Amino acid sequence: MKLFPESAEVQLEFNKIKDLLAVYCRTAHALYRTQNLRIHTRKEYIEKELKQSHEFRQLVLNGIYFPLDFVQNISKELKLLSVPGAVLSADQFLDIKKLVQNAEGIFRWFDNDRRLAYEGLAKVIEESYYEKVIIELINEVLDEYGQVKDSASDELKVIRQSLFKKRNELRRQFEKIIARLNKQGYLADIEESFMNGRRVVAVFAEQKRTVKGILHGESDSRRTAFVEPEETIELNNIVSELENDEKKEVYKILRQLTARLSIYAALLSGYQSIIGEYDFIAAKAKLAGDYNGEYPLVEDKAIINLKEAYHPLLYIHNKRLQKPVVPVTLVLDDQNRILVISGPNAGGKTITLKTVGLLQMMVQSGLLVPVHPSSVFGIFKKLMIHIGDTQSIEFELSTYSSHLLHMKHFIENANGKTLFFIDELGSGSDPELGGVFAEVILQELGRKHAIGIVTTHYLNLKVMAGKTAGIINGAMAFSEKKLQPEYKLMVGKPGSSYTFSIAERIGLDKKLIQKARQLVNEEHFRLDKLLTKTEQDLQQIQQKEKELNKLTFENEQLKKEMLRLMQKEKHQQQIALLKEQNRVSEERISYLRDMERKLKQITIEWRKEENKAKIIKQVEALLFKKGEKKNTGKLKKKIDSKYKETNEDVKVGTIVKMKKNHQVGKVLELRGKKAVVKIGLLPMQMDISDLVVVTENKKEE
Repeated sequence: MKLFPESAEVQLEFNKIKDLLAVYCRTAHALYRTQNLRIHTRKEYIEKELKQSHEFRQLVLNGIYFPLDFVQNISKELKLLSVPGAVLSADQFLDIKKLVQNAEGIFRWFDNDRRLAYEGLAKVIEESYYEKVIIELINEVLDEYGQVKDSASDELKVIRQSLFKKRNELRRQFEKIIARLNKQGYLADIEESFMNGRRVVAVFAEQKRTVKGILHGESDSRRTAFVEPEETIELNNIVSELENDEKKEVYKILRQLTARLSIYAALLSGYQSIIGEYDFIAAKAKLAGDYNGEYPLVEDKAIINLKEAYHPLLYIHNKRLQKPVVPVTLVLDDQNRILVISGPNAGGKTITLKTVGLLQMMVQSGLLVPVHPSSVFGIFKKLMIHIGDTQSIEFELSTYSSHLLHMKHFIENANGKTLFFIDELGSGSDPELGGVFAEVILQELGRKHAIGIVTTHYLNLKVMAGKTAGIINGAMAFSEKKLQPEYKLMVGKPGSSYTFSIAERIGLDKKLIQKARQLVNEEHFRLDKLLTKTEQDLQQIQQKEKELNKLTFENEQLKKEMLRLMQKEKHQQQIALLKEQNRVSEERISYLRDMERKLKQITIEWRKEENKAKIIKQVEALLFKKGEKKNTGKLKKKIDSKYKETNEDVKVGTIVKMKKNHQVGKVLELRGKKAVVKIGLLPMQMDISDLVVVTENKKEE
């Protein structure tokens, strides 16, 4: 994206976003990418970077670990690796090993499921591969502490075995010498040390000529002398030679390892770039967490459709102060290309303008932005901005001259892929003449199909926006009662500057206010008053609409709750019906089983009993229940003559009658829908619905 002027990044505070992003960068690669953050103009690049940032943000939000542990910069070592004849140290090989291990962790992290789930992140490694031979080659030579292994070569193994023997021999010889000198009282407190790589004994200075050997030096106090005993000179020489041989062999081994790994120099540089790229993506995801960044929609055309958009820096600042931020919602497209924002000073016009510009730059840089996810961002190839006093001492330009110079560049270079922002269009000159020029500039930018936002106090621009196709009015809401801006953008109506209202509220002399009104053109004053009234009416309508939407939402919720309760009640009724059907079925099955048992018993008695007539009567009584009906009828008459039914509820202590067999008892206890009734001497549990409360009939005297 081409920016005009060069200070556009600073004016829109994009440089501050880059500074915040740099804080989260851990690798040199990520820091370089941040400092040279590109503003793309191709949709595939923008979509790729936004998707990667979004996917990593999901990892952060869900607490999913991503292997990103190696952040050390070893670019110099990797360059040295590709130089013929170069030799890397053991520590440098350990750093390369850590780099490869981190790369291995990344490649293993992306299993088949994760490659599908995190498609954007997987693209970073799709051109590379993991080579396990690198670690195998290093492990053949070095141990985990970075020491060259004895098995690295046969020569090294022989040298170290000889060195081990000679050092042990030297140690035993020294122990004898120290024991002897200590008995003679020649040794100082240190006893032994190393000087010039050779093992020496520490003796008192006055005894340095008594001990035969080579004097290697004295202490700073001149009280201790360091002597190499003559008995160990030959052994020390042998040890020194073996140590030199060891160093030469180690150097040879490391040189061979460097040569063997040199063919993987490009692959290793790729690993470092991959880790750095993931670090850059992680930094973008973490920064998005500071201002609640989201992944918006991107279309390859000139459009801005913002929903609940916040200025990220203001969001972070107010978040620390626990203050609310008012979001911006607006649409600029082919139908409405230019928005003219008016309203009182310090009402939020400039911050609205900066919010749109900054978010557009961030999206085209692949950064998540604080908007509703359904917001749509177009792609622009040019961004032009003019904010504040641009007076130039160097070119001896006044504020207005510099303003016109910028407008000249806007008009000459604007096209359908241009996004522009002008703060206080036409300011710095005579209001009448400046307003006319501003009107002409706005018409020309509209004719070139550029999309942009303009802030102004000029009434003629407000009138022009109301009657010119492609240009719309907007106003920053202002509370005339509280005398405070509300920082809310209202699109569709122009705004008043509230000049006289503010003057009245702050207590300026009424005579001065009246005098000022008389000096103002009557039409101008009437128009400003009309704008003020229109704006206040619009705010009231929006407030009522908000309340109506709230009531509608509550009504919908109540409707859903009522339907839910009706469904629940219907379900419970169906369950109760099924239970009743099951109960009846169970009673029938129980009756049939009892009948079967009795009939079997009668069959057995039929075979044994000679009096068949008796058995026939039993069968008749069982099948037709004549006797039961007769007995039941008698019992019912007897009970009805003694007790009469009442409409009272069943309670503890009341006398009740069973509806089925007409037995009478006293209620001892209630258990939900059941009652414990004492009939005779036995308590029985039965349904309350099968009982009716009765009272004993009074006997006539």
